[in-house]
Amino acid sequence: MADHRADDGGLSSALRKNIEALRSRREQERRDAAAEDKLADAITAFTGSMPFVYLHLAVYGIWITWNLVPGIPHFDPTFVILAMEASVEAIFLSTFVLISQNRAKAATDKRDDLDLHISLLTEHELTRLIEMVSSIAEKLEVRTGAEHELAEITKDVAPEAVLSEIEQQNHKK
Repeated sequence: MADHRADDGGLSSALRKNIEALRSRREQERRDAAAEDKLADAITAFTGSMPFVYLHLAVYGIWITWNLVPGIPHFDPTFVILAMEASVEAIFLSTFVLISQNRAKAATDKRDDLDLHISLLTEHELTRLIEMVSSIAEKLEVRTGAEHELAEITKDVAPEAVLSEIEQQNHKK
């Protein structure tokens, strides 16, 4: 058997296919996003960057210096206009950040749902596999020492029962 890890980075073709499918899906979702969402994301990306910090350092630095240096006509000597501008900007920036966070949360919720569904499917398939291997072992009269656990491990997980139990345990705290 040839070792292809040097060529493919140790990733299976199925894993590479899944990575590409997810990347493609995210790219499609970005393309399909509403113009308002794209604008909010662009503004949030810029306002969360160092160029934005540098721009504010420059603008506010010039504004403050201009209004403090003697001999230059002051247009905002009490900095009321600057404070008002900063407040309005903060309102809009926080709104854009919240819009982007809401979209990110929605995407995370979709991924969490996908993870849960895949986990439940995997659990179901493993349960069926355990039943088949157990039947084969029984037919061949092979004893594994796990026979007393079979009834427990071949039960399908009921997600609603698990969630109810978690909620009950959390209420006890």
